[in-house]
Amino acid sequence: MTATAQLVEITTRHQVYLERLKAGEANQFASFLQQMDRSIRDRLLGQDLTEFTRARLERLLTSTEKQLQKILDSYYDQLNGHLVDLALYESEFEAKALDSVVAGFNTVVPTENQIIAAVTTRPLSVRGADGGKLLEPFIRDWTATEVKRVSGAVRQGFYEGQTTTQIVQAIRGTRKANYTDGILNITSRNARAVTHTAVQHAASQARQMTWERNPDLVQGVRWVSTLDSKTTQVCRSLDGRVYPVHKGPRPPIHVNCRSSTSPVLDPIFDAFDEGATRASVGPSGGGQVDANQSYYEWLKKQPRAFVETAIGKKRAKLFLDGGLTAERFAELNLGRNFAPLTLKEMEALEPIAFINAGI
Repeated sequence: MTATAQLVEITTRHQVYLERLKAGEANQFASFLQQMDRSIRDRLLGQDLTEFTRARLERLLTSTEKQLQKILDSYYDQLNGHLVDLALYESEFEAKALDSVVAGFNTVVPTENQIIAAVTTRPLSVRGADGGKLLEPFIRDWTATEVKRVSGAVRQGFYEGQTTTQIVQAIRGTRKANYTDGILNITSRNARAVTHTAVQHAASQARQMTWERNPDLVQGVRWVSTLDSKTTQVCRSLDGRVYPVHKGPRPPIHVNCRSSTSPVLDPIFDAFDEGATRASVGPSGGGQVDANQSYYEWLKKQPRAFVETAIGKKRAKLFLDGGLTAERFAELNLGRNFAPLTLKEMEALEPIAFINAGI
């Protein structure tokens, strides 16, 4: 295997630890959620909102929003500090990884300012409503949405004639459902998604900056997706694709993205060595496969039932019975700007494959 394949192995293994870090970082939001809960109860309970005038209610909502935003701003400040620390670590880790597979090359490590600038001034590759946002607006827009969600529930309850207790319960949830049926539970889920996405962006851009600082060594960037049944259609189809160092998408390409990227070295440095592998999770549990194997090449070797679980029954039938190569099937799944294609759109591109599969 080449040094590039070894770097895929290192990247895959490192992504496992990064996922653990994401979970730990997201768990730290719990204390801020408790502060929000306490603030809402302190401001609402003990008051009869049905006796409020509209003007008095709006004054209450304004003060409540300010307090909730203050709490979420504190979480942003904490998270931002952790992201900077992570980015600095990731850049150094990537430099050490390059040094470990290329003997005699003195890898250049970006400066702290260059790393921070890359993380904060380059947009996320996330598609959809949050597409193209910089990191700070991506997080702050989320906090603003959560604050408005709470105040909107209070305002709606007031105009519907609900009691203060009913309004607070709608926000907090019920004890019977272990508080999973309230608005704050939505805030908690969204916090986890935003935090996971922000961590992935910081890590990706820090490594990206390291590659840019070593143009004599790094000639391209390879997309590396997680080999399991949870991987999205976009990431399944991007796995293994190689882009120029300064072009192409970078993880996260969607919220909660678990994909990563790995450097492709100049052939002069790409010496052969022992075989490299990457982690996978199939129907029989975890294992290792060839580092150069793409997602769909790996999926081709899995039992039909597992393939159906991963991509759905109709796509599985097309994939397994349509006579398409793994590479062509991956190409067929994405349209312009990496937008996932529907089966109908795929059929327009490859009608013979659908006939072969009997779809």
